[in-house]
Amino acid sequence: MSSTLSKQMFGGLKACLFAMSGLVLSVSGAVAGPIDVSQAVEAAGVDPETSTIVVQRLSDDQVWVSNADRSAQRFAPASTSKVPHTLIALETGVAAPETMFDWDGQHRVFDGWNRDHTLTSAFRSSVVWVYQEIAQRVGLAGMTEWLGRFDYGNAETGTEATLTTYWLDDTLQITALEQIAFLERLAERDLPLSDATYAAADTIMQSDAGDGWTMYSKTGWRFSRTDMDVGWYVGWVRCSADTYVFALNLDMPDRSYLELRKPTSRAVLDAVGAFECQ
Repeated sequence: MSSTLSKQMFGGLKACLFAMSGLVLSVSGAVAGPIDVSQAVEAAGVDPETSTIVVQRLSDDQVWVSNADRSAQRFAPASTSKVPHTLIALETGVAAPETMFDWDGQHRVFDGWNRDHTLTSAFRSSVVWVYQEIAQRVGLAGMTEWLGRFDYGNAETGTEATLTTYWLDDTLQITALEQIAFLERLAERDLPLSDATYAAADTIMQSDAGDGWTMYSKTGWRFSRTDMDVGWYVGWVRCSADTYVFALNLDMPDRSYLELRKPTSRAVLDAVGAFECQ
């Protein structure tokens, strides 16, 4: 594996470097190697053999993982790509949090999509047509350039024909480990973005909060008529004492599995102490 590829795939996991087999290659300092959390995943009702979750604590780069082999396997990011997509819209000036996108009157599969949306509401309701419009405004070259600057998965957008579907049709692909690397940079404000973009993104992406902690997250559903559906849940928990970045994906034989993404991630985050803010 070249040093460039290794950096792209595992740059966010500075303390623990995974081989493609999931074995630990090296450990820096006194930080322990990755800790297996498969039991927590299974207890939440998800098969560890057909899923993966990676959690990284940013203060010391401690990593927890279930199914390390799968954590290095790429899948279409589906709506989790709305995280970089939103950052691109904000940074390029294509949209601000309250920019209004007018519904075209075409009825789509989810009722919540069939109305006007701001960028904020489109992110939270995962409104595909809004992000398709943003991609067209930014253009193929711009979207490709920004995904490359973010080191986001394979950073592929394809051609003009896939500009509005690249995150859904397997053109763009990313691993759970690559999600972690990207989200670490976002949480640490280490991406090439303005302070204004970071501030707006924090507001748009906040999904929950509790005693001393705030969660920023996004779900994803890679739907296929021929292959196994894949569900995603990614984000980070910012505590008064620390930040925990996480990325989960799982096979979804039917739609009931959609309801397992968040509680499984929350169960693992709880098990590793992400909500214990002092």
